[in-house]
Amino acid sequence: MKKVLVSVINNISTDQRIAKVCASLENNGYEISIIGTDLYGLPPLRRRYQTQRFPLFFQKGFLLFAEFNFKLFWKLLFQSDKDTILLSNDLDSLFPNYLISKIKKIPLVFDSHEIYSELPSVQERFSQKIWRKLEKFLIPKMKYFYTVSESYADFFEKKYKNRPIIVRNMPFLQKNDDFPLDFDLPKKSNKTQKILIYQGAVSAGRGIDKMIQAMQFIENAQLWIIGEGLEKTEYENLAKKLNLTQKIFFLGTILPEKLKKITPLADAGLCLEEDLGLSYRFALPNKLFDYIHSEIPVLGTNLPEIENLVKKYGIGETIDNHSLKNIAENTQKLLSNGKDFYKNCLKTAKNELNWEAEEPKLLSLFDSIVK
Repeated sequence: MKKVLVSVINNISTDQRIAKVCASLENNGYEISIIGTDLYGLPPLRRRYQTQRFPLFFQKGFLLFAEFNFKLFWKLLFQSDKDTILLSNDLDSLFPNYLISKIKKIPLVFDSHEIYSELPSVQERFSQKIWRKLEKFLIPKMKYFYTVSESYADFFEKKYKNRPIIVRNMPFLQKNDDFPLDFDLPKKSNKTQKILIYQGAVSAGRGIDKMIQAMQFIENAQLWIIGEGLEKTEYENLAKKLNLTQKIFFLGTILPEKLKKITPLADAGLCLEEDLGLSYRFALPNKLFDYIHSEIPVLGTNLPEIENLVKKYGIGETIDNHSLKNIAENTQKLLSNGKDFYKNCLKTAKNELNWEAEEPKLLSLFDSIVK
């Protein structure tokens, strides 16, 4: 039983966690096949294992999840066999995986990237009740279960009496220097101008709109926003309204291989998640580790997991609230200190917080299934 059939609603070309998990499993003798979607387009893929991305007619809302779950069920049914381990990523792919695991009597592993029922997008909506019912029904049944942070694990244990293993979402130590950077980046207006970078989903609750407004008060700096999302057009219009188009640049989706070359060019990375429900409150965002491995200091929020990491390693500054003054003052402080001020702390964090340190926990879980 060494075949792993991975499923996720995301576009697998930009999901770095799934890429790392699959690379680790494949390097240790597992046969990998991923099922993803065309959500947010079809960027090119370079993977050694089998990948497939099926089209979704609906790209948002309830119909998106209904269509995805229906199509995923049939793909899992015909592509799995008695030697398959199912790997479901997040609650939105878990139900069809659970059904197939019962029908075919094969093991199911669940990777919870977040607390799905507590996401801002479902807060105080009817859909939140559905996700909570699914969590209540499914999560106590998960024998093989891991998540991304201590706080998430505490939540699942308290709420559903099932504590997952913690496998944090950290980059590999080694660099992919063979990937060319054929990408036009914004030009600096002068040699001393600083670069702030945000990378990730361009959506509500990430503090992006607050940072755009704060740029009015931050001198001699650019903001690069990398990623796609439902709020991108709104944030582009906000930058235009504030006459900040010469200071704020939206670079769209960039493949992770290229992003690893771009992020180190920045002077600071932004991780300004807002407290919009438990999923965000207890989040340990991927971009935080990407900034550490690019050796750029971090401006983070005072949410538990983010603040603990920033302060423990001394890798940047944190804000107490999302007022424009607070953001601007702490950004200016970080930029005035400069990258060299945080250099040694970032190197220490990088050498401790990496995928090589997390991988053994993942492999131990999968190896316990095949023994």
